[in-house]
Amino acid sequence: MAHINTLDPGASPLDYYGFELRRHREAAGLTQRQLGDIVNYTGSLVGQVETARKLPTLDFSERVDAALGTGGLLSRLVGLVMRSQLPAWFQQVAELEVRAVEICTFQTHVVHGLLQSPSYVRAVLGVLDQDRLGDRTAARLARQRIFEKREPPVFWMVLGEAALNQEIGGREVMREQLAHLLAYEGDPRVNVQILPYSVGEHPGLQGSFNVYRFGSDPSIVYTEGYNSGHPTANPDTVMDCSLRYDHLRAAALSIKDSAGLIRRVMEDRYGEQLA
Repeated sequence: MAHINTLDPGASPLDYYGFELRRHREAAGLTQRQLGDIVNYTGSLVGQVETARKLPTLDFSERVDAALGTGGLLSRLVGLVMRSQLPAWFQQVAELEVRAVEICTFQTHVVHGLLQSPSYVRAVLGVLDQDRLGDRTAARLARQRIFEKREPPVFWMVLGEAALNQEIGGREVMREQLAHLLAYEGDPRVNVQILPYSVGEHPGLQGSFNVYRFGSDPSIVYTEGYNSGHPTANPDTVMDCSLRYDHLRAAALSIKDSAGLIRRVMEDRYGEQLA
């Protein structure tokens, strides 16, 4: 267990957050318990965050910023802290998500992480690994805050119909996940198209991939293997995947028809059933 007096602010973003939290709390002349009472959290939780044993949430950070008059310091740090909790091989991709002006993703059988509901995230991440599941879930969900930016990226997802029928987490989790997708209906910056079974062979048979586009930098293609990610800015690869994505988007159902299919699957497959 890290002792608060030996916490190294340079060890990690989480340690730096804890160091700054402690520094500002002590400057305000408050104990951990007193600060906890002010922000409606326990003093024990304040101590755990200060000693880098627990991840801070955005809500916690915003309340502490207001209580200590830090000018939003901790709220700004929490995004960096969350990204640092992602697998090392994925952290670069999380940075691409933050910088991108457009993200195009093709997913064969699982909803992309940026559009996953909380219970769906837990089900996906919890397969054969329950260690720190709460923290890992929070770190993945934190990535979705890119949609809250002043200028969020335009997001396109072509999703294989199989993903609607793969019962991840059970019927209730899937019903929640499909409702989560439908919540973006009408948002011009978040677009979901379903690639139906009836398409047959298609340009995405080689697997899922993402294309990240930026304001001035070259586009990047990202593919993923087991516990590894492969970003590349190779012009030929980017051109090939961009062409494949255009064809996938053309073959998929329209945004309106995709929403209709999601609704039908949600009601027919995951709706309430009599015993």
